[in-house]
Amino acid sequence: MLAVDPGRAKCGVAAVREDGVVLHKEIVASGEVEARVGALIEQFAPAAVVLGNRTGAREVRRRLEQLPSVGRLGGVEVVEEAHTSELARRRYFQAHPPRGLWRLVPIGMRTPPEPVDDWTAVILAERFLREKFQE
Repeated sequence: MLAVDPGRAKCGVAAVREDGVVLHKEIVASGEVEARVGALIEQFAPAAVVLGNRTGAREVRRRLEQLPSVGRLGGVEVVEEAHTSELARRRYFQAHPPRGLWRLVPIGMRTPPEPVDDWTAVILAERFLREKFQE
């Protein structure tokens, strides 16, 4: 599946297999999201396109649903985005553990040195998968 964390200036994008394995993640400018999603659909052939429901979601959804490849997948699935930013920060620090004295600072007090929108997209994909397989 392909997940998108929408935003006004940038979007996180992630390709995640149904078993939860992250195949690809990146951050793209919001103005380039359609082209990048189209290319990633061709590359990974996902079963669905998932979109977070917060900042910029309406506009990004409108633009993505104009892509023929998204139409062939049945459109865009919307997922609740609450608390994903906090979870993405945690996931970032799990993947990039702090060194030195930073190890002593609690995760909740740390700020990642780069945007984590790509990690947010991974979390959106995982939420969608949990919802899908709980049905």
